Amino acid sequence: MVTFLPTRPGRLADVPAFTRAIGGAESNVACALAAAGHRTRWVGRVGTDGFGDHLLATIAGYGVDTGAVRRDPHRPTGVYFRTDADRATDAHEVVYYRAGSAASAMSPDTVPYDTVADTRILHLTGITAALSPDCRDLLYDLTAPRPGRPLVSFDVNHRPGLWRDGDAAAVLRDLANRADVVFVGADEAERLWGTADPAAVRSLLPEPAALAVKGGGGLATTFELPAPATEATEATEVRNTGDGIGATDATEVPGTAHGAAAPRVGDRVTAVPAPRVDVVSTVGAGDAFAAGFLSATLRGLDPRTRLRHGHLMAAAALTSPGDLAVPPPRAHADRLAALGDGDWGRLHLGPGWTSAGTEADEEVRNR
Repeated sequence: MVTFLPTRPGRLADVPAFTRAIGGAESNVACALAAAGHRTRWVGRVGTDGFGDHLLATIAGYGVDTGAVRRDPHRPTGVYFRTDADRATDAHEVVYYRAGSAASAMSPDTVPYDTVADTRILHLTGITAALSPDCRDLLYDLTAPRPGRPLVSFDVNHRPGLWRDGDAAAVLRDLANRADVVFVGADEAERLWGTADPAAVRSLLPEPAALAVKGGGGLATTFELPAPATEATEATEVRNTGDGIGATDATEVPGTAHGAAAPRVGDRVTAVPAPRVDVVSTVGAGDAFAAGFLSATLRGLDPRTRLRHGHLMAAAALTSPGDLAVPPPRAHADRLAALGDGDWGRLHLGPGWTSAGTEADEEVRNR
């Protein structure tokens, strides 16, 4: 979809002008992965209007294959407006104009399974499920067990403003348990299911081979089966539908020592803190984290390194305005992801760090 970004801080009622950009969780992930060197395809529906033209041209400009996108002459491309405030604060405002959009008409009939079947990873989000009953049916179809199904990645991405029927908690939990890799923020897990504890979230989502819980304070925790599906050989293709740790394993998840649920027996549990970041904008950081994690998954990297690459891609988004950011060169990200625990703990990233030289000694600061 197309997003309109405010030209200055303030309430939507007070902002005099907006700049046009692209938004949408699935396309954000596709663009970030393409920029990181992977072959990606975005599958969706847009209108035959100028916003649809802009959306397709911009996404394709990142190197994403948009050949499977369909144009709808009867429905417009979805748009939304947002304020400059952090999404987690009360000051954040967002207004969606997506009811009746081209994307809301996606269904198992308009997005056949064979358009996404020949891929290594299929990335989906809960946002699509909120757009319409047909979109919800599509996600249930794409996450259905079937022979040769690609690895299904699902980002819960709860957007309260899009859910009108009160079914979000049950539907998103059900869809997450049908996926192979799941991303969820501790804050949205608290809103949906009444707990922010990573191990308790795992007890609610026991089926995915890998679950990544992004907690408060920047700590991200993964729960993985002993032989997870995510340990696949390297792949170079990810498809998205939507509007379109060589380290010692953790043995305790924060909070489990005080009566919270324990990790599932057999899970490999890994927790990695985020580096310190000089935040410019928080929008798009969650999508960037998923892209970094999936990129490392495609490369067959270990759990701790996947989490670090997720944090680094998120840091690229946090230090840039807008939903999308230029990721660091792979060699640069690999060098940072390989830092010892002490240096990782001192890592401090600010605007422009993704274009820094490969040495970038200034990024590791004593604090």
